[in-house]
Amino acid sequence: MTYTLYGIPNCDTVKKARVWLEQQGVEYVFHDYKKAGADAGLLGLWIDEHGWETVLNRAGTTFKKLPDADKAGIDKAKAIALMLAQPSMIKRPVLDLGDRRLVGFKPEVYAAALT
Repeated sequence: MTYTLYGIPNCDTVKKARVWLEQQGVEYVFHDYKKAGADAGLLGLWIDEHGWETVLNRAGTTFKKLPDADKAGIDKAKAIALMLAQPSMIKRPVLDLGDRRLVGFKPEVYAAALT
């Protein structure tokens, strides 16, 4: 089975995930948010599965530079709007396994999910 890895190519965590997948011989296609954009439907699915607090990258520079009004009162709809406007605010990477998604990269989590 071929999986889909979502992220941006210059992200260090995405790079680590890609190297790990390649070393394990896992087939995947890479979806670059910067070039291909983000999809509201997928973001909604990921938020339903993991919560907007996990999917929205509030630790990144892009989020931190937002005006305070944009950071206040976040709910699912506002989180999706923020991530669609600035895909860099999506936690990276997201690995779509078909029946579920992994958000972020931890080698032990990937290993457990893919065996």
